[in-house]
Amino acid sequence: MKPRWRGAFLYPTVLVGLFLGLQGILGLAGVPLNQQPAIAAVPSLAALMLSLPWRLRRAWGEARPWRRLGVRASWPALLTSLLQGLLLAAALLLLIVVTLLVAGAQWEWQLTPPLLLNGLALGLGVGFTEELLFRGWLLGELTLLLGHGRALWLQALLFSLVHTRFDLPPAELLPLLGGLLLFGVVLAQLRQGDHGVLWGAIGLHGGAVGGWFLLSQGLLNLSGTGPAWLLNTANPIGGLMGWAGLGLLLAVLRARPVNQCTAVASAARPDTGARRDS
Repeated sequence: MKPRWRGAFLYPTVLVGLFLGLQGILGLAGVPLNQQPAIAAVPSLAALMLSLPWRLRRAWGEARPWRRLGVRASWPALLTSLLQGLLLAAALLLLIVVTLLVAGAQWEWQLTPPLLLNGLALGLGVGFTEELLFRGWLLGELTLLLGHGRALWLQALLFSLVHTRFDLPPAELLPLLGGLLLFGVVLAQLRQGDHGVLWGAIGLHGGAVGGWFLLSQGLLNLSGTGPAWLLNTANPIGGLMGWAGLGLLLAVLRARPVNQCTAVASAARPDTGARRDS
């Protein structure tokens, strides 16, 4: 069974509309602007979790939606994939931190329990939600419509564009969008190498986001660390060193041997090109 383009556009539009509409309602209710996204994200995530199985059953003809999305797998496959993603995130951040220290950053060690909880919640929330949406649903839907090769690059491009920051000058925005596109390719490649299990991508994405938040807010003084094109301290994948780190990760992922643990996962090799309903 093959989905239709109309539904592929309409489904995320409704979810985004719900998220933005809830923020508007919260604004009318007097909720501060900086608190609106976090509050609106809770019912929006609930809507995503409830609607995704329905979408896969209706448009993909999939009887086991959570397994097809890569969320459900055997425990060895899940834990191995998640740990691998976290280790890759740590390696990427280590490269960036070493470069920052050479460029003049200083350790400041100002971590607090609220900051740690904030970083953990940010990593888990962003990592799980965005991977479920982009490398779970979107990559799968585009694969059914276009084939895996074109779907991999298109989902990465859309992932990059939805993170556009209009407050940045073009000289900073364009490298950031390029870094996000490369990050989207790396995350999709990681899921493909894990035979469709999504938790490695969740670990890499969430570990990178939450880890950078803790480093930049509580562990490093980033003043005077060089030009943004080399070391973008707002988002490190928008600088040359971030690009270099992602390029190394992509090379490693494409050269790695098959993960024997995830190979025996009971997922039906979703969204890797091995199975396509057409």
